[in-house]
Amino acid sequence: MPATLAGQLVVAISSRALFDFEEENQLFEAEDDRAYMQLQLARLDQPARPGVAFSLVNKLLAFNGPDQAQRVEVVVLSRNDPVSGMRVFRSARHYGLAVQRGVFTRGAPPWRYLTPLKANLFLSVNEADVRQALMAGVPAARVYPHSAHASDAHPLEVRIAFDGDAVLFSDEAERIYQSDGLDAFQAHETLRAGTPLPAGPFKPLLEALHRLQQAPAQGMQVRTALVTARSAPAHERAIRTLMNWSIDVDEAMFLGGLAKGEFLREFEPDFFFDDQTGHIESASAHVPSGHVAAGISNA
Repeated sequence: MPATLAGQLVVAISSRALFDFEEENQLFEAEDDRAYMQLQLARLDQPARPGVAFSLVNKLLAFNGPDQAQRVEVVVLSRNDPVSGMRVFRSARHYGLAVQRGVFTRGAPPWRYLTPLKANLFLSVNEADVRQALMAGVPAARVYPHSAHASDAHPLEVRIAFDGDAVLFSDEAERIYQSDGLDAFQAHETLRAGTPLPAGPFKPLLEALHRLQQAPAQGMQVRTALVTARSAPAHERAIRTLMNWSIDVDEAMFLGGLAKGEFLREFEPDFFFDDQTGHIESASAHVPSGHVAAGISNA
C-alpha cells in the first residue's frame, strides 16, 4: 500500500521560512535563477542558518518519538529549483530535522500541492502563494523573514499565539467594527455573546494542535494563546465560541487595542498569527510572526 499522512499534523513550509536564505534571495531578485542555483550549489555543504519558523518546525517534529507513531509531518513546499532543494535537505539533516518530503517548483506556484498533502498549515514568504492557499481552505501565513527568532526558554513546549477575528474566528464582528465603529461592535458582540462565531481560516490548525495537546509525547507539550484586540464585554463571545468547539486555550489576552508586541514578548511563542499588518509589525520585533491575509482587512 502507498504511504499515507492520514492522522498526522502536516506542515508545509517554504525554504525561506525554514532557513535564512535572504542573502541568496537578493541574488535571485537582482539577476536570475541560474545565478541563484549556482550559488546554492557552491554552498551545498554549508548549512543554511535557521530561519524564522525553524523553532516551530523543530519542536513539532519532537513529537515523533522513536518508539511512537508518526504524529507530525513537515514537507518543504518551495518555489526553489530542485538543485537548490539539495541544500535545503542537507541543511535539515545538519540540524537533525527529520524532513524527508519536498516539492520544488522553480518559480511556479507551489500552493496547489497543498491539497494532496492535506496540509494543516502552510508557511511561506510569498504573499501570492499564501493568499491562494487560504482561498483553497488551508491555514496559511506569510512569514516576515526579518522577524525576531523564537526564545529558547521553553524547549519542551510548542508555543503558538493566535489573533481571534479573521484568524481563529470569521471576520463577522470585524466587519461591524470597521463599518460602524467600536460601540456598534461591542453592542453586536454583547447581544450575540451566546452565539458561537463562525470558524475562521485557522480553526483547523487549532483543532489539530488540540489533538496533539491531548496526547503529549516524550515530555513535549503544546501551549496556545488567544491574543486579541477585543476587550470586555466582547471577550465573552470569543470564550464561548472556543467552549462550543470543545477547544481550550491556555492563555487569553483581551488587550482592548493595546499593541500586542510586548505582551507576545512575555508569552514567548514559537509563532504568532494575525490578520492585520500593524499587529504583525508590532509583534515581529519580538517574536516570529506571520500575516494571515484573510478577512475584510485584507480584501
